[in-house]
Amino acid sequence: MTEQRLRVLVVEDETLIRWSIAETLAQMGHTVVEAASATAAVETLEGSLQPIDVVLLDYRLPDSNDLELLASVRRLRPDSAVVMMTAFGTPEVIRAALDLGAYRVVSKPFDMHGLGSLVIDAHASRSPGTPLH
Repeated sequence: MTEQRLRVLVVEDETLIRWSIAETLAQMGHTVVEAASATAAVETLEGSLQPIDVVLLDYRLPDSNDLELLASVRRLRPDSAVVMMTAFGTPEVIRAALDLGAYRVVSKPFDMHGLGSLVIDAHASRSPGTPLH
């Protein structure tokens, strides 16, 4: 278990991937909130009174226009670090995500062993109210 326990929102429409990420982070001691769609993610971000330290966000969701949800997350939770996950990581997508405030863009499939460090590093990169670019 990690010493730093974070609250992580995992936004992924693929059930098995979402479950694997959530289980991995929970075993590390983090609190994990899951959302299977952009709509569910926005409802969670708007409705939760607790901070969301890190958002792991799938690039392509059936109910979102690619980077639209990233912009919404940055607007709703400017202090949350965002990691974009994608199987469509073209240089243009990566640049656009970073320009919108993503901490990092990771390509799917990715190594679950490095997930804990990625979440901790993403959170450490943030200080309240500070943009990432």
